[in-house]
Amino acid sequence: MKQNSQLSDVLHVLLHMAEGDGPATSEALAAAMQTNPVVLRRLMTGLREAGFVASSKGHGGGWVLSCPLERITLRDVHEALGAPAFVSLGFREDRPECLVAQAVNESLGAAVRDAEALLLARLGAVTLAALSQDFHQRLALHRGAHPGAAHRLEEHTRAD
Repeated sequence: MKQNSQLSDVLHVLLHMAEGDGPATSEALAAAMQTNPVVLRRLMTGLREAGFVASSKGHGGGWVLSCPLERITLRDVHEALGAPAFVSLGFREDRPECLVAQAVNESLGAAVRDAEALLLARLGAVTLAALSQDFHQRLALHRGAHPGAAHRLEEHTRAD
């Protein structure tokens, strides 16, 4: 089963936008996600509707953050993407008459609801500012450990 990486992809793009010097084109952001610009624009629609990003057309246009990183949680981004399910367990039957299947469905359903509630609470406690700070700490450590590689890493974060 293919995993849904939309949240991870969009968080990656948002941090690139935060590090950028001005608007980022759909093409550049799609390249960072290794996807098509149409897919990127589709994902960004929910973020624009939530007020997290804005876009402008024409020369010099592109996507920009329209909200401080401190105000955007990972849960906010997840919800702006349409709140896709984190856990996808299928049931043998959705509305079983079998009492065993009813017991199995109830138990699995409760476990999934509990797991998703815990995950949403954790995502609600992490802001994009915290991710940005983590990135900068990692960048500083990387520069200290690999002084010659710092320039290549900066190019990667700009053109990723």
